[in-house]
Amino acid sequence: MTKQGNVLFITLDQLRADVVFGNLAGQVDMPALRSLMTKAVTFTRNYSVSNPCGPSRASILTGQYAMNHRSVRNGSPLRHDIPNVATEARKAGYLPLLFGYTDTSRDPRVHAPGDPALKTYEHPLHGFHEVVEMRSEESRAWRAHLMAKGYGNVPAYPDLYIPKGSDDRSLRVDDPAFYSAKDSDTAFLTNAFLTDLATRDDGAWFSHLTFIRPHPPLVAPAPYNRMYDPETLGHPQGMGYDAEAAVHPFFGPALAAIRPKNIVRGFSDLPDDAATARAMRALYFGLATEVDHHIGRILITLRESGQLDRTLVIITADHGEMLGDRQAWGKMSCYDAAYHTPLIIRDPRNAGAFGSKVDAFTEAVDIAPTILDWMGQEIPSSMDGYSLLPFLTGGDPDTWRDHSYSELDFADPIDPTPWQRWLNLPADIANLAILRNGRHTLVHFNAGLPPLLFDHAGDGEMRDIAGIPEAAPILLEMTQALLSHRMQHADRTLSATMITPEGAVRAPRQPPLGPRPDRAEWQLG
Repeated sequence: MTKQGNVLFITLDQLRADVVFGNLAGQVDMPALRSLMTKAVTFTRNYSVSNPCGPSRASILTGQYAMNHRSVRNGSPLRHDIPNVATEARKAGYLPLLFGYTDTSRDPRVHAPGDPALKTYEHPLHGFHEVVEMRSEESRAWRAHLMAKGYGNVPAYPDLYIPKGSDDRSLRVDDPAFYSAKDSDTAFLTNAFLTDLATRDDGAWFSHLTFIRPHPPLVAPAPYNRMYDPETLGHPQGMGYDAEAAVHPFFGPALAAIRPKNIVRGFSDLPDDAATARAMRALYFGLATEVDHHIGRILITLRESGQLDRTLVIITADHGEMLGDRQAWGKMSCYDAAYHTPLIIRDPRNAGAFGSKVDAFTEAVDIAPTILDWMGQEIPSSMDGYSLLPFLTGGDPDTWRDHSYSELDFADPIDPTPWQRWLNLPADIANLAILRNGRHTLVHFNAGLPPLLFDHAGDGEMRDIAGIPEAAPILLEMTQALLSHRMQHADRTLSATMITPEGAVRAPRQPPLGPRPDRAEWQLG
């Protein structure tokens, strides 16, 4: 089989879209990604379909919604027999290389009870060849590197991320990491990839490079730790803590569960105030700029080695980050900032589309089908997403979705979460689903909790209109659309196949659902 060329798939962890393009872009230096945008196609309305890390990556790599793969939380096993981008790329003749992690919880049905694979949710996804391990909570290869460089007895996670302060004063959150920028986790992973890349001269390659940053704990090596002055940064959006907690029963447990002190190490008494929020944002921005710098190194190496113009480059994030907006931190939320992610794709075969932006709804589940389509490999029936190649040619597909869908499971069947305890919820109904169309966002909660409805032509997420009588038709229409979406996308692994006298026959994949018939534009009084 003739391979189409190289594939470089880069995932950042917890990078929200508006740091690259949008409201925060003016505050953050991201020269490599913004330069790439002029030589690629940027998808401006791309969303993760599930949070947090494990579920989001399961969806990215299998092309399935969480309602189908059911690895709905960090630690929930992913079925061993689900096709994924790596298993299918192997059919096209590629050896899928993993530099980093996939946060995959392995299926206990195919492992002995004592198998180490069942001891961590950070196991690599089957189908990938793990070139270098870079797991957030283990990172043995990086820690060994630091020891070899003379850093002494390097602590294990999470104390690895306690900053190093001055001996003559108390520790500050913007003190640098104990390791230098040239030895950071981001630098280490980049160097490992570039070292391996120098040997890949024997045919096309497929590499999945997964950066931990800017994921917490928030600590950055110099100069990134003080690259941004907190005093020059704007305040997070939203209301006071009590007002935000009162918006919906979901938010009280959510806000209490993760505060600024939870996303740093060594500061159990960190003040929960505006100054701290700005300091956290400054550290996050510094880590984002550090990753951007190393992505720039990779792109320069590809160009100088003559490989860039035969390499499909895809850069995205697994999910977003609230970053203090609405008094929230992390990604266990239902607001857009936790789901809206950058997606930049450079297809060297379609230079005519370089610099273009696509504002159609795209989802994390579209990435695996896009890679397989580019390789010339058949897309499995099990995948819920659709190839983005039609957009990469500068055109539009004949039909496309008119909404995006995400879901969040906020339960733990073994150790109940704050939501389960505060709201007295069994694990099976502590979840929500989100549907976004061109104007409105519906957040539907299980367990009989009230919905949220936002009008982006009005006050957006700052005002829930679900209880307004005039919004009732919109609420009904979007709830119906949400139900229809789930019905349409129920697991299709075998449902598109029929057993016939001639044997098993599989129907071709259907195109994405296009715009529905014209409907009234609801106007609120």
